[in-house]
Amino acid sequence: MPLQVELVAADRSVWSGEASLVRARTADGDIGIMAGHEPVLAVLAGGDVLISGAGAGGEGITASVSGGFFSVDHDVVTIVAETVEVGASSASTGH
Repeated sequence: MPLQVELVAADRSVWSGEASLVRARTADGDIGIMAGHEPVLAVLAGGDVLISGAGAGGEGITASVSGGFFSVDHDVVTIVAETVEVGASSASTGH
């Protein structure tokens, strides 16, 4: 079962869809989320968020975000940041 991901900026919804893996930087360090992950609520640090298995052809989406919040509950990942800039990338792109 894929993750349902919602990427939201302070002023608008930026992207939503399915993914196999979400990687982000939190105030406590990097985190990777796959289906079945325990619930998490974390403070999001500025940097890149990688959404693997998403976008055209399933190659992945990379978003540069400012600080915000990162939430996981029942295979739903919600990322809320002050600013978000999205660009497509390959799934092998890392931090």
